[in-house]
Amino acid sequence: MSLCLITLFIAGTLLGAEFEPTPRIGIISKKEISLSEVISMVLANDKDIDSSRLMRDEAGFNVVGARGVYDPKVGFTGHHLKQVSPASSILSGSADGKLTFQEWNIDPFVSGALSTGATYKLDFASSRQLSDSTFLTINPTYPTSLNLNLTQPLWRGLRYDDNRHRVQVAKKNKSLSDEQFRQKVIDVITQAAAAYWDLDYAVRDYQAQIDAVRLAGQQKDSNIRQMQQGVLAPIDVVAAETQVATFEQQFYQAQDTLTRAENALKQLMAGGRADMLWSTALVPVTKVDTEYPAGSMEEEISAALKTRPEIAQARISSEMNQLDTRLYKDQTKPQLDLVAQVSSAGLAGQIVQSGPNPITASFQPLIDRLNLLSVNAGLPPFSLSSSGSSVPALLAGGYGQSLNNLTAGIYPTVQVGIQMSLPIRNRAANANLSVSVAEGKRLKNQQELVELAVVADVRNSAQALVAAEARFRAASRARDSAEEQYQSEQRQFKAGTSTLFLVLQRQTDMIAARSRELRAQADVGRAIADVERATGSTLTKQKIELK
Repeated sequence: MSLCLITLFIAGTLLGAEFEPTPRIGIISKKEISLSEVISMVLANDKDIDSSRLMRDEAGFNVVGARGVYDPKVGFTGHHLKQVSPASSILSGSADGKLTFQEWNIDPFVSGALSTGATYKLDFASSRQLSDSTFLTINPTYPTSLNLNLTQPLWRGLRYDDNRHRVQVAKKNKSLSDEQFRQKVIDVITQAAAAYWDLDYAVRDYQAQIDAVRLAGQQKDSNIRQMQQGVLAPIDVVAAETQVATFEQQFYQAQDTLTRAENALKQLMAGGRADMLWSTALVPVTKVDTEYPAGSMEEEISAALKTRPEIAQARISSEMNQLDTRLYKDQTKPQLDLVAQVSSAGLAGQIVQSGPNPITASFQPLIDRLNLLSVNAGLPPFSLSSSGSSVPALLAGGYGQSLNNLTAGIYPTVQVGIQMSLPIRNRAANANLSVSVAEGKRLKNQQELVELAVVADVRNSAQALVAAEARFRAASRARDSAEEQYQSEQRQFKAGTSTLFLVLQRQTDMIAARSRELRAQADVGRAIADVERATGSTLTKQKIELK
């Protein structure tokens, strides 16, 4: 090799020994962060969790809305009526051929439904009526009435009906949304924990690759000095330079892996595009529990079957089907209702002064002739006219007197009856019931499948954790052995009993063993998070309370 080429090698190797990593793009600060801090930020900012929380809130609003069927309804009706009718007979009470009637009416009411399936309506009607009929003894009049109408199912709808069904289904949907929200939180926490341990590995491997480049640079510097002393050949410097370049490639790959792992975690944690977190280098500080205390398989499976959201969701779906079956079964019954009406009426008005009777007035000439003959015969005369009013005193008065008569219960009305409706064949209700029963069997099968899937998941995750811990222990031993082999090869090389090729090979093996140990350590963290998810203990282990 020419002297010029050797000089170039020497210049390059000096730079390798003093290797400084290139700055990462967009990173201006550094922050140490624990796993619990990551989970807190993820729960606060993750959009999927926020959407799931909104869906849970909507389910709660639907419960309130379903209960609204029992909210009373208040309203009123009112009208003014003026009616002019033709009067073709003196018996119509009009002498001018027309009869005028006017009414002002107001009828406020309260109606609604009860949890027993009953419906009710309570109304208070009051009017002012005015007429020019000559037959009226009180005018104007103030009729009032207080009416209560009640319909109570006695068979279909007595114990369960559409209204109660909607409320119960809304409650089950609320419980289902709670479990779906819990599952989303658990999944996101597991995802965040996996991303955290991936970043932990990437950060440590990034530093390991920096150390590898610097270690290779030191070896290269040593080779240059020995070449200058005539101990090594120039080709040995080339071999060391190749090692440096290879480790530099691995470093840049590790730098890219670090950036991707960090951005994956930031994507879960960041509150938005402008969050300063994006320009911060995250340094994990939580240590992996490589001796995770695992319970017995039976205990973990039992806990999972009690706490896993998927189990609860399958159970709630089955319970909702049972509600449907109960409703459809009830609808196959005949309709038998108790119908009751209770009312009280009131009436009062101004007494009309008595005037000539239009009916008896036409008989007056005949009466006069009879009275004349009676006088001649020594008999007393008689008259068809009557004095005074035949109207009872309790009807004399205005609107207040009508209310007094109403509240006194002088004019009550009570009606109680039964109404029945019996559909012939009732195929629609029977078909709905059959479909619901079949759906219940399908949901039961699905629930059993979910339970089997949970059992398999618990077993797989437990085995994966055991395997990860074993791989980590093996990787640690392999890294210790690789370091010892490298140190031994270095000593033999200095003693002249080994070759540079073997030294560089041992060096490569040692760096690879360090990287594998770091990866195995991170895999233990991921396996622990997966075990907690599989057994349904994520929220308990992380001390998270859902609100």
